[in-house]
Amino acid sequence: MESVKKFAELLVQAIVDNQSAVSVSVQNDEMGILLLIKVAPEDMGKIIGREGRTVNAVREIIRIVGFKNQARVSVKIEEPEGEGDSRPKDE
Repeated sequence: MESVKKFAELLVQAIVDNQSAVSVSVQNDEMGILLLIKVAPEDMGKIIGREGRTVNAVREIIRIVGFKNQARVSVKIEEPEGEGDSRPKDE
């Protein structure tokens, strides 16, 4: 599975500006293998793409590479710390 992880890392690094901030970790779950991808906060828009097209293409390519290695692989892009819902909390 190391080859799929390395491929995912190289693929994402080719898309983003801050290549050194890219990290890929592997988790086994009930559905197969889950790749957790972290990028710099400023690169989130690049990895997601317009209407999610880029991230969907990345998921599809990695799924195909995983299939060639007899593994079911899914991809999750992790939100940077402190990001996410920026709405004020109700008191």
